[in-house]
Amino acid sequence: MKRTIQIFTLLIAVFFLNSCEAENKEIDHTNFIIILIDDMGYGDVGCYGATGFTSPNLDQMAAEGMRFTNFYAAQPVCSASRAGILTGCYPNRIGFSGALFPHHSIGLNPDETTIAEMLKEKGYVSGAFGKWHLGHHNKFMPLQHGFDEYVGIPYSNDMWPIKVDGTRAEPGEGRGDFPDLPLIVGNSPTEFVTTLQGQDRLSTLLTEKTVDFIKRHADQAFFAYLAHPMGHVPLGVSDKFRGKSEQGLYGDVMMELDWSLGEIMKALKANDIEDNTVVIFTSDNGPWLNYGNHGGSSGGLREGKTTSWEGGQRVPFIIKWPNGIPAGKVCNKLGSAIDILPSFAEIADTPLPKNKIDGVSITSLWNGSFETEPRKDMWFYFGKNNLNAVRKGNWKLVLPHSWMSYDTAPGNNGYGGKRIKKDVEAMELYNMMRDPGEQYNVVESYPGKVIELMQVVEAARSELGDLNVGIDQGQGTRAIGSITTSHHKN
Repeated sequence: MKRTIQIFTLLIAVFFLNSCEAENKEIDHTNFIIILIDDMGYGDVGCYGATGFTSPNLDQMAAEGMRFTNFYAAQPVCSASRAGILTGCYPNRIGFSGALFPHHSIGLNPDETTIAEMLKEKGYVSGAFGKWHLGHHNKFMPLQHGFDEYVGIPYSNDMWPIKVDGTRAEPGEGRGDFPDLPLIVGNSPTEFVTTLQGQDRLSTLLTEKTVDFIKRHADQAFFAYLAHPMGHVPLGVSDKFRGKSEQGLYGDVMMELDWSLGEIMKALKANDIEDNTVVIFTSDNGPWLNYGNHGGSSGGLREGKTTSWEGGQRVPFIIKWPNGIPAGKVCNKLGSAIDILPSFAEIADTPLPKNKIDGVSITSLWNGSFETEPRKDMWFYFGKNNLNAVRKGNWKLVLPHSWMSYDTAPGNNGYGGKRIKKDVEAMELYNMMRDPGEQYNVVESYPGKVIELMQVVEAARSELGDLNVGIDQGQGTRAIGSITTSHHKN
């Protein structure tokens, strides 16, 4: 009997020891997940006012976490915005502008530090899944920038020789000289997407790869970067969601992306790592409005993708982290995609990159301390290096510049409509609190605000330049990577 009691006591001790070890393991680190959607507008999520389709998983994420109402992409276009997310820099600081194409020989400079490389110093394993678009040559690809795994496409899903009707363009016709769209595993293509039906499988495939990564690394610190190619045209959706929305194909795509988020949340819960995982959901820029029913919604904001108006750069941002973020909160303070890297650095207790960055940690906002204001202002660059606007607090000063407006008839069913050139001929001032649609220029009523925001303009021009006034580059710009240039990590 005495021996039985001793064995029983030992078993209890072992049980509690294992329980303590499991508990200590659970709080020993924080995992990070970024889910990036392509061309999703500010109005394309239910909790941001979307109509014509539902987003139950995103709405639940917002109810259990926090959503921002004044969150900005780093720039209003693909490659530049992604460079900002992964490096914490304004894209033009590191030489990025616009979108890279298959003929380009440039990409992310190896001297820059990505989120994956920063976290690797703390023992994190990182996986990238989806659209990369930071240079398709080997030296620019994810495995050379800190990621341990990669499955995805190297650039936008419309950079291929297939026309809207599904037929192949002839050489010299449209994008007929473009190569077939490669699906890359690691550093090498394993197959090519050559049909519209091939696009239909991308969202589910990348979701499954991300879920598998989470399952395999549930017992260690990890960073997962899921950059969906959708809802960029050409739109593709699986049979699970085709025809499911009232809105049509674009709504079907949004519903599948919402399902994708749900699958990731299920994987976190099933592996008991939901509480210690930061999950971020956002978009690379605003909607491509000239694609009509195949484009998203700016939610009433002015213009869309590739413009410095609010519709081009203000995007949905939802974050959930049970261990660190109060549930059901809405943050109206400024935040930007370039703030993700320094925020992760603070949470993971790892040093920032040696090169100067532009992001600031906004973890105080994530923690619910809305009386703080970590991001004071925002610089709106576009083109090669054009400063089109700045924002400070609730005020936005728009500088003289040209842009391609969507203020004309859109296209339909995958065909893009024309855009028209417009100009801002003199400075314009908007109160974002009263006029987020940027309809009422109050520049003559608030001369003091103009003077205050011009100080932000001058700081930006000194640091990064402004081609609108003939300043090619500022004192803080660095070169983009090139396949003909050798680089070394700092």
